Amino acid sequence: MAGKRQQTENGIKEKEIKYFDYTFLFIIIFLLCFGLVMLYSSSSFIGLKNFGDGAFYLKLQIRNILVGAFGMTFFAVWDYRRWKKWGVLIYLLAFILCTVVLFVGEESHGQARWLRLGPIKFQPSEFAKFAVIIFVALLVDKVSRRLKNIKDLGKIILILLPLVGVVANNNLSTGIIVMAIAVCMLFVASPKYWHFVAVGIGGAIFMGVFLKLASYRSDRLAAWQDPENAKNGYQTLMGLYAIGSGGLFGKGLGNSLQKLGKVPELQNDMIFSIICEELGIFGAMCLILLFVVLLWRMMVIANNARDLYGSMLVVGVMAHLAIHVMLNIAVVTNALPNTGVTLPFISYGGTSIVFLMSEMGLVLSVSKGIRLERIE
Repeated sequence: MAGKRQQTENGIKEKEIKYFDYTFLFIIIFLLCFGLVMLYSSSSFIGLKNFGDGAFYLKLQIRNILVGAFGMTFFAVWDYRRWKKWGVLIYLLAFILCTVVLFVGEESHGQARWLRLGPIKFQPSEFAKFAVIIFVALLVDKVSRRLKNIKDLGKIILILLPLVGVVANNNLSTGIIVMAIAVCMLFVASPKYWHFVAVGIGGAIFMGVFLKLASYRSDRLAAWQDPENAKNGYQTLMGLYAIGSGGLFGKGLGNSLQKLGKVPELQNDMIFSIICEELGIFGAMCLILLFVVLLWRMMVIANNARDLYGSMLVVGVMAHLAIHVMLNIAVVTNALPNTGVTLPFISYGGTSIVFLMSEMGLVLSVSKGIRLERIE
């Protein structure tokens, strides 16, 4: 740790110490390694059956993590305050990309969600989450003193609605997450919490309208209410069977039976069910505890950030991570309808892991700005 000496009024020397949260970094590395182990365990059969390689998804995920590590390092080294001048452009770029994907996007599960730029294929909706964190942090930093006025709060939400609407048109769950991240950031920054009652009512109306616009969303509600008899309840039912068969301590790593082609998308959205089957409720609780500790470290960094902008960046990343973890576990356990949300650091995914690790780099950059003083 580097530092410099300062002379106080009483003649006492103080040494300013630069802070770096190694605990935060260690938890990220551990979660990534744990995710690779569970990804290989859960996807080896599917990889061997479909691609002739049991390590197919593992190899792709290692590549994704290496790209994400580059992004995390870049954002950690780069001073986070420099992103202020790029906030508006990043938001506009996210809106343009999410609009373009509606017309020229490649389909996945019946929806055009992927955009190809030369050899690079990615989901603009994941970039939208990152962009909203940067943009809302900028807005809060500029108008923080006026957030107690519901009109100014409403203006910020109206600015975000075009992006949220475009994202939700293709992927309702992602649109909800984008708006939820922004609302969480505004909730933390606003001195008057009752304003968010109106926001909650508006959000409920927004969700109701979008649920009626597509039949497959209604089918998901039916599968949630009665997975045994619903047309689309198979995935949910198989996931619950996996969780139930794991018991307290699980069947042991690699011994899952449900992963043998019974649970759809087990390497993505449903990987938590395989964790429960192989490691049991005990293993699942340990994983949840790690996420809680990671969120706690972010809260410490946010509370001690050198400025409001840095604090809001960390709050946005906290919201993103917490929402993903809660939604994924709630969906797998059938507490909520199936939304197709990945489990951070654990599920297979290219765009999601790259942008998530880049956000971790932002948090590390903010943590580097914290200064500690030691009296000598």
